[in-house]
Amino acid sequence: MHADQLEVTPETVRSLVGDQFPQWRKLPITPVAYSEGTVNAIFRIGDDLAARFPLVPGDVAEVRQILRAEADASAELAGRTRFRTPEPVALGEPGAGYPLPWSVQTWLPGTVATVADPGESAGFAEDLAEFITGVRSIDTRGRTFSGSGRGGDLKNSDGWLDLCFDRSKEILDVPRLRAMWAEFRELPRTAPDVMTHGDLIPGNVLVDAGRLAGVLDVGGLGAADPALDLVSAWHLLEAGPRQVLRDRLGCDDLEWERGRAWAFAQAMGLPWYYADTNPPMARLGLRTLDRLTRR
Repeated sequence: MHADQLEVTPETVRSLVGDQFPQWRKLPITPVAYSEGTVNAIFRIGDDLAARFPLVPGDVAEVRQILRAEADASAELAGRTRFRTPEPVALGEPGAGYPLPWSVQTWLPGTVATVADPGESAGFAEDLAEFITGVRSIDTRGRTFSGSGRGGDLKNSDGWLDLCFDRSKEILDVPRLRAMWAEFRELPRTAPDVMTHGDLIPGNVLVDAGRLAGVLDVGGLGAADPALDLVSAWHLLEAGPRQVLRDRLGCDDLEWERGRAWAFAQAMGLPWYYADTNPPMARLGLRTLDRLTRR
């Protein structure tokens, strides 16, 4: 999926775990096939743990800093809502031919929303609204959005969207989508930053009997536009439950439209980028764009 992507095999993971965490040496190592995973290889350690290995090469010190920040974010979110989220357990170091630090966290039971689609479930939409509200209630402690991606100024995504439009000419109605972005990018920002999950896509959501069972990939917890987590409305829900989510959150027209804009900016990058390397992720982008164009 990425240039110079790292290869992580069960044998490598078994060696790393055995060398660095001998207390887990006898536990089975099982690859986890999250079809939409794009930045980590995930392996289950026994029944209760999951190891995450970055797939994109990088500087060891920088990757270690990122993993520590993700662990801090995971610890900050743990227990703040009634929905389970992974908790940090340990940080591993390079070895056995793998060149980067890696992390261990708790394993959560449940079925990812890519498999158990909750799109028609009003109950799931209610749960999702409760989770988003719980995350927003976490004190920012003065933190504000500091990144360059989704969550700050919509216009900062212009360059990325231009690239996406250029690469999508053969698969999407680009003139129509350009016109949509021309309107989205002008939406004003009035609300202050709140805490957000930042990536509420189907592969990061666990479902049980049509209800929200847990939320994964919580290391991106941070202050951002309150509309950012509304991407879930179009990534995860059909029209009826989507309206339930909006009603439960009490979104006004501006916040809702900014949520559409962030979902659009994320979805536009998926069909062309992952067309050959991760078809499920490409299909997610197409489905989200279809929902956005149908409102």
